[in-house]
Amino acid sequence: MPGAGTFRQDFAASVVVALVALPLCVGVAVASGVPAELGVVTGVVGGLVTGWFRGSSLQVSGPAAGLTVLVYEAVRAYGLPALGVLVLAAGLLQLGMGVLRLGRWFRAISIAVVYGMLAGIGLVLIAGQLYALGGVTAPGHTLAKLGGLPALVGRADWSAVALGAATVAVLVAWPRVPARLRIVPGALVGVAAATAVAVLLGLPVEKVRVTGVLEAVAPPGWADFGVLASVGAVGTVVALSLIASAETLFSAAAVDRMHDGPRTHYDRELIAQGVGNSVCGMLGSLPMTAVIVRSAANVEAGARTRASRVMHGAWLLLFAVAFPQLLEIVPLAAPAGVLLHAGWKLLPVRAVAGLWRTHRGEAVVLLVTASAIVVTNLFEGVLIGLGLAVAKAAWETSHVHIEEVQEGEELCVRVVGNASFLRLPKLLDALDALPNGEHVRLDLSGLRHLDHACLTALEGWERKRAPLPGREGVV
Repeated sequence: MPGAGTFRQDFAASVVVALVALPLCVGVAVASGVPAELGVVTGVVGGLVTGWFRGSSLQVSGPAAGLTVLVYEAVRAYGLPALGVLVLAAGLLQLGMGVLRLGRWFRAISIAVVYGMLAGIGLVLIAGQLYALGGVTAPGHTLAKLGGLPALVGRADWSAVALGAATVAVLVAWPRVPARLRIVPGALVGVAAATAVAVLLGLPVEKVRVTGVLEAVAPPGWADFGVLASVGAVGTVVALSLIASAETLFSAAAVDRMHDGPRTHYDRELIAQGVGNSVCGMLGSLPMTAVIVRSAANVEAGARTRASRVMHGAWLLLFAVAFPQLLEIVPLAAPAGVLLHAGWKLLPVRAVAGLWRTHRGEAVVLLVTASAIVVTNLFEGVLIGLGLAVAKAAWETSHVHIEEVQEGEELCVRVVGNASFLRLPKLLDALDALPNGEHVRLDLSGLRHLDHACLTALEGWERKRAPLPGREGVV
């Protein structure tokens, strides 16, 4: 916690982070299909609970755009009362992974799958928020959302579209304004400007609905835990825990490159996230992850210790309890614009272009993962991407070739590389292409890996070639 020399920096940074977090909390909640207050509750827990842990000193947690798709699908499938159970179970699973020191293994996930996951989330987020921007109820599935975009043009409320577009314009232009103005977060400026215009002109656009933070908190009852008997719900829990953990630890790696302070302890950070999500689940709120936007704002604002993120949670709580009526005048199109901008930033356009030039196979994994998320859902799409990445790695590491050396009347065929069943057809084709009529001896000493399928096939092939007496068998 802060000393006398760091409190001023941490205090100032906490105000900036809270101002960045507030519109994001509201926007993520609305996009997830839950009351806006639940997003603020998760932000408060991310500061006042997770903020105390020593896993990552400057990383800030709260509701994240990357989980909106999964949460929206879960709420639609199982109902809002079940959300707390799912988040609680995911938090306990994260806690267990942290205790078992599994945090470091998340760094082994293919970066192409991660980029593909972010791209898929971004596409789904954009497709949904275009409807929110136009004040139109969105279809249930992403493909239906994409297919309905042409008809959206004729149904949209263009007053709401203008407000949302103005919010996006502010976010795009804000990094280019003078540095003394950028002390105020662009997301807050965009939402505040859209709200002011809507109020001054009396525009009849849909507003954020608020019932009060304390009224929105609804701990799950015993009956709600019955949802865990569903295989689909268990899959959702696993998806929530894995995706939240991966996003948190990838964010931690990025934040560590932004400052010179203590590095992240991955297992402790995973435990912190597990505790935070368990508390969110007990409050019936949204799940949390570490959020790179807030974390970067925290570092750039001059934070020195974890006290800044704890104080940011206190600011969120104060605002939500003391001034909840201010949220009721915010047009829904404004946070939709914030999330549209966030969804666009999730699309790794430069990464795809770079991978296509240098590692085309990785680019294919990225594009397949993103497409699978759009066509199916987040969990199944990531599994497809991981499966493809594993298959690609197995194929690339199973290179094998043969070398021929004539030793008198005998042809020595040396097999070099990694001989697995994946390369067996190619290997047998190469061996069958050898000249007939020669005595052949196989030398497998150059193999780094030989599975049983290859060994059996090679022994059978050598027997057919009738080696010299006394030289039978594979060397």
